[in-house]
This record gives sequence, structure tokens and C-alpha cells, in this order.
Amino acid sequence: MAVTLIKNIKLLAGVREDNRLLRGKMLAKLNCIEDAYLIIQDGVIDAYGKMSELGHRVSDFSLQTDASGQTVLPAWCDSHTHLVFAASREEEFVDKIKGLSYAEIAAKGGGILNSARKLNAASEAELFNLAWKRLEEVSKLGTGAIEIKSGYGLTVEGELKMLRVIKKLKERSRLAVKATFLGAHTYPLEYKDDHQGYIDLLINEMLPVIAKEKLADYIDVFCETGFFSPEETETICRAGMSYGLKPKIHANQLNLSGGVQTGVKLGAISADHLETMDDTAITELANSETIGTLLPSAAFFLRMPFQPARKLIDAGCAIALATDYNPGSSPSGNMNLVIAMSCIQMKMLPEEAINAATVNGAYAMELQNELGSITAGKKANLIFTKPIPSLAYLSYAFGSNLIEKVMISGEWV
Repeated sequence: MAVTLIKNIKLLAGVREDNRLLRGKMLAKLNCIEDAYLIIQDGVIDAYGKMSELGHRVSDFSLQTDASGQTVLPAWCDSHTHLVFAASREEEFVDKIKGLSYAEIAAKGGGILNSARKLNAASEAELFNLAWKRLEEVSKLGTGAIEIKSGYGLTVEGELKMLRVIKKLKERSRLAVKATFLGAHTYPLEYKDDHQGYIDLLINEMLPVIAKEKLADYIDVFCETGFFSPEETETICRAGMSYGLKPKIHANQLNLSGGVQTGVKLGAISADHLETMDDTAITELANSETIGTLLPSAAFFLRMPFQPARKLIDAGCAIALATDYNPGSSPSGNMNLVIAMSCIQMKMLPEEAINAATVNGAYAMELQNELGSITAGKKANLIFTKPIPSLAYLSYAFGSNLIEKVMISGEWV
């Protein structure tokens, strides 16, 4: 039985005795212990406290790590990504700099359909190898749990191929991985004028196989003007729910799309994006159990207004933070940058951002009983920082990599 002692921790942050989804003023409360120890047994947090209260002999532990000068936090829980894709899209990035609109880029064969074309041409093995490298990269940046969506297949074969890759990642990675079916990402060209035909394909040909092979935990729909209407979103989500998939919604990114209200009506785990919100949508979200997942790096990359985090928090919404890692609108899986942007551009307090990226992110993947806080019985998924003067320095010094090392289930990455 491996018992590890982490001793002399300068600051142990994110300590919680109980599990609670944080909203409103609670989001700013980040419990910390100075000059702390942490005991890990078989990859799970066993105990913690102040060094002065350790009360153990050194010989009681099979392994020891001295964390003098370091801050230790729960690993990030990134609850919204599109990590499986075949190729980057920097040529579209240059087109945007030159002034081309999204519609003009799409007319040239760009956008989601560009990623779909490349993905359908790639083999399952190629997609897995590319995704595995990305997963290794984000784990070194402190991510210990991640949700990955399909949505770049847009054909029966392509969507199933993506989900099988995600399932393989889930089986082989030490990170906690959740899978989401996002076949309703956009309409393929051949169904541009036959929306019902594509919805029938999703419901009648994709979902039965996904359920049979246990390929997804969630179902997601891009509820947006020009994409899927609230009514279409509800139809697709209810079909997924009949197979045991819980809904998540791409909501209110470009317009007041009704996505938030649809998500709340369906009891969605989360409504994600939320760049475009009014008082009605904010109130509905605040009065629900649905988590609002904010993706500031997507707003940054697309030069859009950032999400109204302060309004959401002050209204009592439960919010999480995630990267939206994808080749078109957020080609980064760096949660540290997301946390910095949240403080700098969305006026979140450092404590609020850390909680939104850990415990609330875990709730947005239904992993709150395993991850997201320093709690006895949870997995030892931990970030060890380089020596920093304070927690606020993590988001203040946004251009520096302040992570010394990362632990997943008690083992170093």
C-alpha cells in the first residue's frame, strides 16, 4: 500500500470538507491552509492539515515530497473541449486578420465544414495519435479532467469514428475523460435545405449505435441563429435523453438564441458560451441547476465581447470555466490562460476563477465526488506551482508558466 506524504506545502488551496456547487458570493470563498501537509494513499487524498498537527513519524510513509515554497491546488477540470480534430486552421486565422467574415470563410469551404472534411479523410489511428499528444500537453499544464465533444464528423461514420477515438482516450488516459455527442454542430452541405433529414440521421442512425457501444455521456447541440433552433435543439436532446445521454447546450454565443432557456427547460448539466446574454436569460439560469460554462479564450480569439461574468455571478448563477479547445475558435487547451483572461477581461476574482475551473468544472462533468477540490476520498489530481508570492499571482503573471509539476491519481505526469 503506497502512502505518500507531501510536506511543507506553503499554501494548500481548494480545501473542502463538503461538496457544493458554488454560486454567488460562495464562489469567492477558496479555503486554504498555510504550511500544510497532504497524505495520499493509493492515488487518493487520505488526509491533510497544518504541518504542526501532522503527528506522524517520517517512517510511516513509503514516499515523501518536500513542497517548500510551493502552492498546491486541485488540477483543472476543463468541461468543454473539441480536442479530437484532424488539422489546424491557421489559414482561416490569417483570412480573419485580412478582414474576411465568418460567412465569407465558410463560402470558401472553411469553418466547421473544413474540419469535417479533414476529419472524415483521417483514420481513427491518426486521430487518436493527434488527440493523445494534445491530451499529454494539457495534462502538463494542469488539466486533470476533460470533456471532449464530437461534431467534426457530421456523417454517421465520421461522428462514430470521433466518439470511438474519445472512448479509447478515456480507456487509456489517467485523466478523467467525459464524452459528448455533438452531431448537431452544424448542417452538412447536403442537408443545408433539409434540416429534418439531418435530424432524422442523428436520431435514427447515430444515436442507436452510440447507445449500443456506450460511446457518449452527454448530448450537445449548437443552438444558434443559422444553426439549430430551440425547437430543433429540444427534439435532438430529448432523443438523446431517451438513450440515457444528459444534455449540454452550446448557447447564446452569437445571438440571444434561446439556448439558455432551452437548456434550463431540459435540465441540462450546462449551458456553454453565453457571450450574448440579457436579463431574462441571466435570471432563468440563476434560478436553475444548470451551470453556465464560460469560454473566454473563444471570445478572445474571435474578437467578441467577453462573457458578462460579473452579472452572472452577482445574479447567483453557478458558473464554470473551460477552454473550448478547438481548431477554429480557441486553438488552446491552456486553462491557466483561461483563468488569467477571466480575471483580466471578465473581472472575476482569482478565487472565483480557481473555483470555477476546479470544483464547478467538476460539477459540469458530474465528477464532483472524485475531483475538483482537496477533499479526503477524492483522487489526488494536483497542481504544484513554482514558488509564487500569492494565489493572485497565477492570473496576474499571465505570460509565465508557473506550474512546476502535476500529479494525476497520485502519480507524476
